[in-house]
Amino acid sequence: MSSGRRTLLSITVMVATLMQVLDTTIANVALPHMQAALGASQDTIAWVLTSYIVASAIATPVTGWLESRFGRRRLFAVAIAGFTISSAMCGLSVSLGMMVLSRALQGVFGAFISPLSQAVMLDSYPPEKRAEAMMIWGMGIMIGPIMGPVLGGWLTDSFNWRWVFFINVPFGIVCTAGLWLLMDEQGLPKRRFDMTGFLLLAVALAAFQIMLDRGTQQDWFDSVEIIAETGIAIAAFWMFLVHAATSRNPLIAPGLFRDRNFVIANVYLFLVMGTSMAGSALLAPMIQNLLGYDTMQAGIAMAPRGAGMMVAMMAGGRLSGKVDSRILIMSGLVLVAFSLHMQSRFSLDIGWHELAWSGIVQGFGMGLVVLPLNLLAFATLSPALRTDGTSFYSLSRNIGGSIGISVASAMLARNTQVSHSDLSVHMTDQVLPLLSPSVVQGMAPTGMLSAMADLEVNRQALMIAYLDDFYLMMWATMIAVPLIIFMRGAGKKNSEDTPMVME
Repeated sequence: MSSGRRTLLSITVMVATLMQVLDTTIANVALPHMQAALGASQDTIAWVLTSYIVASAIATPVTGWLESRFGRRRLFAVAIAGFTISSAMCGLSVSLGMMVLSRALQGVFGAFISPLSQAVMLDSYPPEKRAEAMMIWGMGIMIGPIMGPVLGGWLTDSFNWRWVFFINVPFGIVCTAGLWLLMDEQGLPKRRFDMTGFLLLAVALAAFQIMLDRGTQQDWFDSVEIIAETGIAIAAFWMFLVHAATSRNPLIAPGLFRDRNFVIANVYLFLVMGTSMAGSALLAPMIQNLLGYDTMQAGIAMAPRGAGMMVAMMAGGRLSGKVDSRILIMSGLVLVAFSLHMQSRFSLDIGWHELAWSGIVQGFGMGLVVLPLNLLAFATLSPALRTDGTSFYSLSRNIGGSIGISVASAMLARNTQVSHSDLSVHMTDQVLPLLSPSVVQGMAPTGMLSAMADLEVNRQALMIAYLDDFYLMMWATMIAVPLIIFMRGAGKKNSEDTPMVME
């Protein structure tokens, strides 16, 4: 493939990838507007997000089989076209049912885009330029979710919530056409579809994702629904493991788990994405609800995180092959932990500079971690397993992010209640004389002053809960650092595909 054609293909693939990863978070800020337009309740409108997450999780593992059955170019083009059409359907939705169905279809087609794009980038570049390819791909994957709420807020405020979805249409059309013209078809040996394995894994992932998404609303394991979903997920996943171990043609290729680099990279990705996605999910509402920033201001305050990530990934691309990847990963994790320590010392009086500096440090750390992980995961993996590997890699990223957000949200709700209770104990007449009926007489009504005092207690309790979450994530990040000892340094090259190796 010529250099010019490779560049055009990379741009096309990355635009499609960015379009897909943006939609994992872009709709979040538009939910209140959708709720009013579609006549939904606060509980039912959450299915707009849940349907996308569940459908994407179920569809991701079959990417490898579909590629072997229909070909990579055909599957990729259909995925982008389907994602574009379902995006238009989301924007045209006039009822909650239509919206949920459209988002589910969007999740199914979108599930194929990320693993296929990574496989295309890996296969399109020669081994000596693979770090550059993974740098470009990693930027899109990591920065997309950060940009999503900002872009979604701007589109909603400036135009209409429907443009959160309509914006995908022109880009999707161009990407579909460009991909079909630029990409060569690759033939892979066809294999039988493991229907039993797919159904078991689909049930496990669906129950697990619904449990994570609805856990906070249903008060977790005090709810019969959450207990039932957890039981179904565990039972289905156990049966899937037994089936995969005994089947002649399992859904997920067993060869993936014989590659030590790939397994360790997935464990790291799972942990890192849990911290990264949870941090983004916590920081945006904290900035808006407690510090009084509007959507655009919050986006600007979080932008340095993306800038730090871009700089680190460009630096990591140059250092790859010259510096031991384990050193880069360890340095990145330490920086992420340090940034979380900075955030755990925030207060209600912090300014933009404190937010920006912690974001730069965190983004730089994440950038140092992600690129070596992307290279490590596929350095020694057989090219025949690459699409299976990228789909499993995407699944690890999505599940890690989902668990991280759910745990952080649950801890936030719990710690807010605990902190509110602890602070309320000190709200007495002796501490606040203005609450005394004898002092209040002739002034504002007692109820109004009590409500104002309770509002301030709520603010302080919520801020303490955020700080507790950041502190917990700091230690979770530090716990991941020792796993570096299980990674292999540079070693022999893959005989099939001489990539830049970290064996």
